[in-house]
Amino acid sequence: MKHLHFACILSSVVFSIGIAQEEKKAGPIIANYGKVWPIENSDYKTNLNAEFKVVFDIMGSPESPEDINKTIETAARFLNMHTQSGVPREQLKVALVVHNKASKDIIHNEAYRSRYGVDNPNYEMVKALMEAGTEIIFCGQSSKSRNFPKEDLIPGCKIALSAMTALIQFQNEGYQLIKF
Repeated sequence: MKHLHFACILSSVVFSIGIAQEEKKAGPIIANYGKVWPIENSDYKTNLNAEFKVVFDIMGSPESPEDINKTIETAARFLNMHTQSGVPREQLKVALVVHNKASKDIIHNEAYRSRYGVDNPNYEMVKALMEAGTEIIFCGQSSKSRNFPKEDLIPGCKIALSAMTALIQFQNEGYQLIKF
Protein backbone atom coordinates (compact mmCIF):
# COMPACT_ATOMS: atom_id res chain seq x y z
CA MET A 1 0.00 0.00 0.00
CA LYS A 2 2.89 2.31 0.84
CA HIS A 3 4.40 1.72 -2.62
CA LEU A 4 1.09 2.46 -4.32
CA HIS A 5 0.74 5.72 -2.40
CA PHE A 6 4.33 6.70 -3.31
CA ALA A 7 3.72 5.82 -6.97
CA CYS A 8 0.60 8.02 -7.04
CA ILE A 9 2.48 10.95 -5.52
CA LEU A 10 5.41 10.46 -7.90
CA SER A 11 3.16 10.34 -10.97
CA SER A 12 1.36 13.50 -9.80
CA VAL A 13 4.66 15.32 -9.44
CA VAL A 14 5.86 14.17 -12.87
CA PHE A 15 2.51 15.16 -14.42
CA SER A 16 2.65 18.58 -12.71
CA ILE A 17 6.20 19.19 -13.90
CA GLY A 18 5.14 18.31 -17.46
CA ILE A 19 2.29 20.81 -17.32
CA ALA A 20 4.48 23.48 -15.74
CA GLN A 21 7.02 23.13 -18.56
CA GLU A 22 4.32 23.61 -21.18
CA GLU A 23 4.08 27.28 -22.11
CA LYS A 24 1.61 29.56 -23.78
CA LYS A 25 2.89 30.96 -27.05
CA ALA A 26 1.87 33.67 -29.48
CA GLY A 27 2.06 33.58 -33.26
CA PRO A 28 2.21 32.67 -36.00
CA ILE A 29 -0.32 35.36 -37.02
CA ILE A 30 0.06 37.93 -34.21
CA ALA A 31 3.60 37.65 -32.91
CA ASN A 32 3.51 39.73 -29.73
CA TYR A 33 -0.07 39.25 -28.52
CA GLY A 34 -2.58 36.47 -28.10
CA LYS A 35 -0.62 33.74 -26.36
CA VAL A 36 -2.48 30.44 -26.09
CA TRP A 37 -1.95 27.02 -24.55
CA PRO A 38 -1.34 24.13 -26.94
CA ILE A 39 -4.13 21.56 -26.63
CA GLU A 40 -3.32 18.02 -27.63
CA ASN A 41 -5.66 15.04 -27.67
CA SER A 42 -8.83 17.11 -27.45
CA ASP A 43 -12.03 15.09 -27.39
CA TYR A 44 -13.98 17.62 -29.48
CA LYS A 45 -11.97 17.84 -32.68
CA THR A 46 -11.51 21.11 -34.55
CA ASN A 47 -12.75 20.92 -38.12
CA LEU A 48 -9.63 21.99 -40.01
CA ASN A 49 -11.65 22.37 -43.22
CA ALA A 50 -14.23 24.80 -41.81
CA GLU A 51 -14.33 28.51 -42.43
CA PHE A 52 -14.35 30.36 -39.11
CA LYS A 53 -16.13 33.71 -39.45
CA VAL A 54 -16.29 35.60 -36.18
CA VAL A 55 -17.25 39.09 -35.06
CA PHE A 56 -16.16 40.25 -31.63
CA ASP A 57 -18.33 42.79 -29.79
CA ILE A 58 -15.77 45.03 -28.06
CA MET A 59 -17.33 47.49 -25.62
CA GLY A 60 -15.41 47.29 -22.34
CA SER A 61 -12.02 48.76 -21.58
CA PRO A 62 -9.62 48.65 -18.64
CA GLU A 63 -9.79 51.53 -16.16
CA SER A 64 -6.08 52.30 -16.48
CA PRO A 65 -5.12 53.98 -19.77
CA GLU A 66 -1.82 52.07 -19.55
CA ASP A 67 -3.39 48.59 -19.80
CA ILE A 68 -4.16 46.75 -23.02
CA ASN A 69 -7.72 45.78 -23.76
CA LYS A 70 -7.84 42.02 -23.18
CA THR A 71 -11.06 41.69 -25.19
CA ILE A 72 -9.25 43.04 -28.25
CA GLU A 73 -6.43 40.61 -27.52
CA THR A 74 -9.03 37.82 -27.72
CA ALA A 75 -9.03 38.31 -31.50
CA ALA A 76 -5.25 37.77 -31.54
CA ARG A 77 -5.71 34.64 -29.44
CA PHE A 78 -8.40 33.40 -31.84
CA LEU A 79 -6.10 33.80 -34.86
CA ASN A 80 -3.03 32.32 -33.17
CA MET A 81 -4.88 29.42 -31.53
CA HIS A 82 -6.51 28.26 -34.73
CA THR A 83 -3.43 28.56 -36.92
CA GLN A 84 -1.31 26.81 -34.27
CA SER A 85 -3.89 24.02 -34.38
CA GLY A 86 -3.72 23.61 -38.16
CA VAL A 87 -6.56 25.79 -39.48
CA PRO A 88 -5.27 27.60 -42.59
CA ARG A 89 -5.14 31.40 -42.20
CA GLU A 90 -7.36 31.97 -45.25
CA GLN A 91 -10.19 30.13 -43.45
CA LEU A 92 -10.21 32.64 -40.57
CA LYS A 93 -12.37 35.75 -41.05
CA VAL A 94 -12.24 38.12 -38.09
CA ALA A 95 -13.92 41.44 -37.36
CA LEU A 96 -14.08 43.63 -34.26
CA VAL A 97 -16.97 46.01 -33.68
CA VAL A 98 -15.76 48.62 -31.19
CA HIS A 99 -17.98 50.94 -29.16
CA ASN A 100 -18.74 52.34 -25.72
CA LYS A 101 -15.75 52.51 -23.32
CA ALA A 102 -13.51 50.64 -25.78
CA SER A 103 -13.69 53.61 -28.16
CA LYS A 104 -10.45 55.00 -26.73
CA ASP A 105 -8.58 51.79 -27.49
CA ILE A 106 -8.51 52.30 -31.27
CA ILE A 107 -7.19 55.87 -31.44
CA HIS A 108 -3.67 56.68 -32.61
CA ASN A 109 -0.88 57.53 -30.19
CA GLU A 110 -0.97 61.30 -30.63
CA ALA A 111 -4.69 61.51 -29.84
CA TYR A 112 -4.32 59.04 -26.98
CA ARG A 113 -1.37 60.91 -25.49
CA SER A 114 -3.25 64.22 -25.60
CA ARG A 115 -6.14 62.67 -23.65
CA TYR A 116 -4.40 60.21 -21.31
CA GLY A 117 -0.75 61.29 -21.14
CA VAL A 118 0.66 57.99 -22.47
CA ASP A 119 0.85 56.15 -25.79
CA ASN A 120 -2.05 53.86 -26.61
CA PRO A 121 -1.03 50.42 -25.26
CA ASN A 122 -3.36 48.84 -27.87
CA TYR A 123 -1.86 50.60 -30.89
CA GLU A 124 0.63 47.92 -31.98
CA MET A 125 -1.85 45.12 -31.32
CA VAL A 126 -4.60 46.81 -33.35
CA LYS A 127 -2.13 47.48 -36.20
CA ALA A 128 -1.00 43.83 -36.15
CA LEU A 129 -4.61 42.63 -36.23
CA MET A 130 -5.40 44.84 -39.23
CA GLU A 131 -2.22 43.72 -41.02
CA ALA A 132 -3.47 40.15 -40.51
CA GLY A 133 -6.74 41.03 -42.26
CA THR A 134 -8.93 41.76 -39.24
CA GLU A 135 -11.58 44.38 -39.87
CA ILE A 136 -11.89 47.02 -37.14
CA ILE A 137 -15.29 48.71 -37.27
CA PHE A 138 -16.01 51.66 -35.00
CA CYS A 139 -19.50 52.65 -33.92
CA GLY A 140 -20.42 56.02 -35.46
CA GLN A 141 -22.68 56.75 -32.51
CA SER A 142 -19.78 56.22 -30.08
CA SER A 143 -17.57 58.34 -32.32
CA LYS A 144 -19.95 61.28 -31.88
CA SER A 145 -21.05 60.74 -28.28
CA ARG A 146 -17.52 60.13 -26.97
CA ASN A 147 -15.84 62.66 -29.28
CA PHE A 148 -13.51 60.30 -31.14
CA PRO A 149 -13.55 61.62 -34.73
CA LYS A 150 -12.29 59.54 -37.65
CA GLU A 151 -9.02 61.51 -37.77
CA ASP A 152 -8.20 60.27 -34.24
CA LEU A 153 -8.59 56.60 -35.21
CA ILE A 154 -5.71 54.29 -35.99
CA PRO A 155 -5.51 54.35 -39.80
CA GLY A 156 -7.48 51.47 -41.27
CA CYS A 157 -10.32 51.54 -38.72
CA LYS A 158 -13.69 52.08 -40.36
CA ILE A 159 -16.71 53.93 -39.00
CA ALA A 160 -20.18 52.37 -39.25
CA LEU A 161 -23.59 53.94 -38.63
CA SER A 162 -23.65 52.12 -35.29
CA ALA A 163 -22.26 49.08 -33.52
CA MET A 164 -25.73 47.54 -33.67
CA THR A 165 -25.84 47.97 -37.45
CA ALA A 166 -22.37 46.50 -37.96
CA LEU A 167 -23.09 43.52 -35.67
CA ILE A 168 -26.31 42.73 -37.55
CA GLN A 169 -24.63 43.03 -40.95
CA PHE A 170 -21.73 40.75 -39.98
CA GLN A 171 -24.14 38.16 -38.59
CA ASN A 172 -26.23 38.39 -41.76
CA GLU A 173 -23.01 37.55 -43.64
CA GLY A 174 -22.55 34.37 -41.58
CA TYR A 175 -20.20 35.70 -38.90
CA GLN A 176 -20.72 34.25 -35.45
CA LEU A 177 -20.93 36.71 -32.57
CA ILE A 178 -18.51 36.39 -29.67
CA LYS A 179 -19.18 38.73 -26.78
CA PHE A 180 -17.04 38.53 -23.66
